[in-house]
Amino acid sequence: MESKASIWQRIGLQDWFLTSGSADKKAKVNALTPDDVYNYILGKFNDSIRELSFAGRVVFYHEFIISFNSEDYTEFMHNKQGLFGLIVNESVKKFYEILKQSHESGSTVVPSSSKWVFRLVSHPDYARGDIGFIGKLMPGNTQKEENLRVTFIPRHTGIAQTFDISQDVMKDFNYYSEGYYELPYVNNFEYRESNPEVSAPNKSQKSVARFETILPEKQFAGKKVEYFMTEDEIIVTGSEDERDDINIFKIPSDWVNTPHLKIRYNRSDGKFYLASFGERTILNENEVVASDINSPAWTELPLNSKMLLNGIVGVNIFKP
Repeated sequence: MESKASIWQRIGLQDWFLTSGSADKKAKVNALTPDDVYNYILGKFNDSIRELSFAGRVVFYHEFIISFNSEDYTEFMHNKQGLFGLIVNESVKKFYEILKQSHESGSTVVPSSSKWVFRLVSHPDYARGDIGFIGKLMPGNTQKEENLRVTFIPRHTGIAQTFDISQDVMKDFNYYSEGYYELPYVNNFEYRESNPEVSAPNKSQKSVARFETILPEKQFAGKKVEYFMTEDEIIVTGSEDERDDINIFKIPSDWVNTPHLKIRYNRSDGKFYLASFGERTILNENEVVASDINSPAWTELPLNSKMLLNGIVGVNIFKP
């Protein structure tokens, strides 16, 4: 009796999805390893740069749909639950390394989306070890800025309710399902302070801390200001400050007071301390009482802390 062709064969997508011919497919009997998947994703990312880039601009996929044999899929989603998420994070780290090299060689690195998306799916006609890929640029959402119609069923009533909700309220929510991973795109290749020593100090000067901040202004959307602390004491200040000294961390935002903070590194105990002079400063969800600039009141500032200036501008402190 003649075997029936699969739906993928009938619509002509069988060979397009699979990465190898039928002879190779029969020969593959081993399950995919995490290293196989990691190297495959990196290969496709590099392929996208090679195929899509033009005129000195680096273009690359932001969405990666990875297709597996159903047994391989089950292995990753159940028996090795959480492993694919680790592969995704390591892949994105490597993406940034590749993009940084392109940026440093003079190419223009501009993303086509504000996020990375990875979808893990199974294919009914794949053999063990087969792997397929579809990539997308994922340009920005073209949907009109209008309210969303949301329907939900409260547990206590069991009755469906529908209401309007603003797009602005929903913008910070990520929605996940099985086999779906989403990471924000962090653009640290574009913006540089006017004083090169502020954003990239001389390598001979050893940094004691690194600061990152995301600005609310539209012209800096998706861009990050990075500052390396090389002095034992620095001043965090706003756009009105005209100083360009190496100990001045100028944040180009009207939401930051001039000056707003003084940060000190105490070499005797290896700790950082903060004094606030701005209207409002929140440190790890606790408000820091403002003091006089001539008589600063110091508060310990642990590494990996988050500071929120005037409820708008977030500043993080990390190891250099």
